[in-house]
Amino acid sequence: MKRHKRIRQTMPHLFQITASCVILVFLLLAQSEVQAHPHIFIAQRLKIVFDDKGLAGFNVRWEFDDMFSTMISEDHDLNKNGKLEKTEVMSIKEKAFAYIAEFNYFIYVKIDNTPFQVKYVTDFLAILENGKLSYEFFVPCHVRAIEKFKHINIASYDPTYYSAVYFMEQHPYAIDNNDRFEVIVQVKKDKVTSIYYDMVHPWALFLNFRLKQ
Repeated sequence: MKRHKRIRQTMPHLFQITASCVILVFLLLAQSEVQAHPHIFIAQRLKIVFDDKGLAGFNVRWEFDDMFSTMISEDHDLNKNGKLEKTEVMSIKEKAFAYIAEFNYFIYVKIDNTPFQVKYVTDFLAILENGKLSYEFFVPCHVRAIEKFKHINIASYDPTYYSAVYFMEQHPYAIDNNDRFEVIVQVKKDKVTSIYYDMVHPWALFLNFRLKQ
């Protein structure tokens, strides 16, 4: 009887411990989910650039939300004139942009379904106009055109989902110097790629091109 009594006295404590653990797990999951929700919103436009041989790369323009624009302005517009001088642009590049190199600069490219690593970008520029911040940079990506279509997939996303990247509704892309090539472009969600616990498909530009027949 004493043994059964001890068991009955212990069971409520076990239930309390188990319940506390379950609650803690839910709180941790909820906290991580809140942290993962996008805090920065980026509207993107791409310009696909061709040379005489084929694809040369693409220009990227990002326009940021008001909150991030204000934060960067307060930290880097040191003379508070509402514009960004050359030294301030370099400060932004070093302290607010360069770190995303480890995330492929949020640009994930596939050439005929083979991943292409974005190791560096060129011509970085930060622009502040009427309190709105924009980045511009060029991604070199040389792909020779042939008689058959080459398939390029340019997906833009932050794998941590702290930033949300989407294409601008008006004129999401442009094409430069493509007279020698047949070009087909689509902007849509990349259903093959998923982030944020497989719940989010990033937006991508699907580019097909070949020599004109």
